[in-house]
Amino acid sequence: MAVVMQSAEFQHILRILNTNIEGRHKTMFALTAIKGVGRRFSNLVLKKADVDLSKRAGMLTSEEIDRIVTIIQNPRQFKIPDWFLNRQKDFKDGKYSQLIANNLDFKMREDLDRMRKIRCHRGLRHYAGLRVRGQHTKTTGRRGRTVGVSKRRNP
Repeated sequence: MAVVMQSAEFQHILRILNTNIEGRHKTMFALTAIKGVGRRFSNLVLKKADVDLSKRAGMLTSEEIDRIVTIIQNPRQFKIPDWFLNRQKDFKDGKYSQLIANNLDFKMREDLDRMRKIRCHRGLRHYAGLRVRGQHTKTTGRRGRTVGVSKRRNP
């Protein structure tokens, strides 16, 4: 099933929040290319911005794109609940926010460094490259290490 888009206002690639977005995809799924924006959050943002969910991303007008960007950057001002955000009660300032793109990577790295410096269990597991959330590691997740018994030759 090929979708042919031939109109003057159609954009094949959009640039939103330092991310290239495919214009052929539906807007809800196209926004998930932005790191930190999932399907449910993009659905909620589009509803708050009054954008048609069946519209392709390449057909968005510049006003709609601006509304989407402002809602993604300031979700609490548009009455998106705190439990929907991906950064709840930040460790340093206690604020709720939605982190996207480079800010998400920076905060994750900062959190892992803090956990490693205070030598907590999670930080040490992250540093060692082991499973963090209590999974069994005896047989799974060996990732390239030698499996099985090596045979010794007697000369």
